[in-house]
Amino acid sequence: MRKRRIAHAISAALLAAPFLALAAPAQAAASSGINDFSCRPSAEHPRPVVLVHGTFGNAGDNWIVGAPYIAARGFCVFELDYGQEPGIPLFHGLAPVAQSAQQLADYVNQVLAATGASQVDIVGHSQGGMMPRYYLKFLGGAPKVHTLVGLAPSNHGTNLDGIETLAADYFPGAIGLIGTACPACSDQIVGSPLMQQLNAGGDTVPGVQYTVISTQYDEVVTPWQSQALNGPNVHNVLLQNLCAADLSEHVAIGTTDKIALHEAVNALDPAHATPTTCLSAFS
Repeated sequence: MRKRRIAHAISAALLAAPFLALAAPAQAAASSGINDFSCRPSAEHPRPVVLVHGTFGNAGDNWIVGAPYIAARGFCVFELDYGQEPGIPLFHGLAPVAQSAQQLADYVNQVLAATGASQVDIVGHSQGGMMPRYYLKFLGGAPKVHTLVGLAPSNHGTNLDGIETLAADYFPGAIGLIGTACPACSDQIVGSPLMQQLNAGGDTVPGVQYTVISTQYDEVVTPWQSQALNGPNVHNVLLQNLCAADLSEHVAIGTTDKIALHEAVNALDPAHATPTTCLSAFS
């Protein structure tokens, strides 16, 4: 019984720790180079990081913890807000994936021109971890991207139940957008034309480093094993192999989980990587 209480206490602490960063996100953003187009990458971190939110999300909500976490480690950080549909505020990531990928392409060009960098790294959550692959594969993005990190990405699609779970449980009011104003929802269904096109001929493109971080408690992109990529330069990670007590599900892994963020930063800067453990929740 005592061991069970200790395990529950550890789990509660791990889940609560990321929210400590919510206290002053605006202050962190003002001083840490987030969305600062005058930011110049350092020699240690020469590539700006572009953050890409998920379906029904937006840049401000999705990366309230992640953006300051990554920027505090010396990166220039930029948040793409994409997939807007006319007349629908706040809920973004709704437009066709191909259209959103073009927005990403334009934004990467803007970031490269402003910072003087030759490549960016991309960290994306859910659709935001999958959609950049369209950019890499079909819109000439591969030479401009060094590393793609996907947090619970919909790489091989999910079922309609997963999309409805995401809308109903985490984005009240968004459920009515499915089938009417969310082409991206249809694009992410297993076996959709978009999924067939994206994964035909292989999951990856040459020259890009890929990391996929998944949680076994994902209830949106299911089964969680479908998130993994196959190909060279791929590192697939299960969050619970890093910390068995981490109970993060689909939304938490990409919004508040510092264990996942620690592993993402390791992928961005492998030369200075440190082991990702349960204690990373307090980093």
